[in-house]
Amino acid sequence: MAIKTDVLIIGGGPGGYVAAIKLGQLGKKVLCVDRDKLGGECLNYGCIPSKALINAAGSLYKPHKAEALGLQHSDELSIDWARTINWKGQLVSAFVKNIGLLIRSNKGDWLQGSAKLTGKNSAELILADGKKETVEFSHCIVATGSQASSLPGFAIDGKDIIGSKEALDLTEPPKALAVIGGGVIGLEIGTFFAKLGTKVTVVEFLDNILPVIEKDMTVPVSRILQRLGVELHLGSKAKSWAKKGKSLELTVETPEGAKKIVCDKILMAVGRAPRTKDLGLEQAGVELDKRGHIVVDTEMMSSVPSIYAIGDCVGQPYLAHKASREGIIAAQSIAGMPLEARGAVPWAVFTDPEISWVGETETEAKARGAQIVVGKFPFSASGRAQAVRETEGFCKVVAEARGHKILGAGFVGPNASDLIGEACLAVQLGATLEQVASTIHPHPTLNEAFMEACEAALGHPIHTLPAPAGRTPASV
Repeated sequence: MAIKTDVLIIGGGPGGYVAAIKLGQLGKKVLCVDRDKLGGECLNYGCIPSKALINAAGSLYKPHKAEALGLQHSDELSIDWARTINWKGQLVSAFVKNIGLLIRSNKGDWLQGSAKLTGKNSAELILADGKKETVEFSHCIVATGSQASSLPGFAIDGKDIIGSKEALDLTEPPKALAVIGGGVIGLEIGTFFAKLGTKVTVVEFLDNILPVIEKDMTVPVSRILQRLGVELHLGSKAKSWAKKGKSLELTVETPEGAKKIVCDKILMAVGRAPRTKDLGLEQAGVELDKRGHIVVDTEMMSSVPSIYAIGDCVGQPYLAHKASREGIIAAQSIAGMPLEARGAVPWAVFTDPEISWVGETETEAKARGAQIVVGKFPFSASGRAQAVRETEGFCKVVAEARGHKILGAGFVGPNASDLIGEACLAVQLGATLEQVASTIHPHPTLNEAFMEACEAALGHPIHTLPAPAGRTPASV
């Protein structure tokens, strides 16, 4: 006998489980199916475990900055990696358990297994124990996420060539790590291993690191990477690799010629691809784009009205908070509720220093011909940043030249991922430079930088020098 449910959700990641909870709150009977663990890639193999290890490595590295504060330590700090990995595992397991509790507390259910659509209102499940079930549904939400991409000749084997998932579960930090890809994942993982003493080499095909971020915001990150001893090969291409005794040898084509990089592990971090194969999408009539993403409208509905899709499987950016918001939008659409505004999707990059951005960048605004003003406030001028010895970076704001509506804003510096929230609200509500500048911010704090950047964009900065004569605030 078939299982009957209002909504079948395929994938229990940050999009799928949030949709399940919201649908339960809206009175729908929900069944969430995931082939692995609840929480998906983000909770189990990405966002949460990586940030846990980034924090651990950062804590170990912090004493290197302590002497300037007058602090002295006679013994070298060390890390018990096995205990750190165990702590990370316990952290993740607790969250996974809690997600299951949240789904069931909101009158939903979940099963471990894989699902394949057999029609517009039916699917076949293969559960973890091998048992097969048929599900009949009124609506389905596909939330299957994405998977790590690779390069020809560099297939991830989990031993020599690893992806981010394997990198976060290594039994010990490698003595030398080669990272192919200088994007977000490669630099986050490369940075925390460098702080643990690993010799890290990054190979990036393009001419700059973090290509999704504006170049001026990546400069402080480049400086810290150099201080950590990370070797960067930009405009370079990984050609081949071979085993050399107990080590690996990576051959790289650089602007200076071919180079050999000796390492213990090679981390593939060249991007991700949607996980949409073998789901029965084509048989159900669901339209895909040329990269395999599911084509959806503003309500996250696919070309088949009964089937919705959210998260990485519908396209960039591949971010957990984007998937969660899309899950809520899909749930509201299925329940016939008024849709909440989606808003601009913020970025948060956990390098050293961190980078965050929301809304339109200076480059994007200029490319469409907009007349803008730009303001910057360096953390070197922040009393709080000076007091905690974290002065790398700045806050940047982009606004319309007329009316001063804030189009976008971001931070590169200490706690940038936490500071972006106010800017998200400003962009969402269409706030102006004057409104933020006139809002009293507590002192001394890091988020004063947003207020100061707005003052700079208006042409009358308080704690930095005004723009030289003949230059506009946009060139500050």
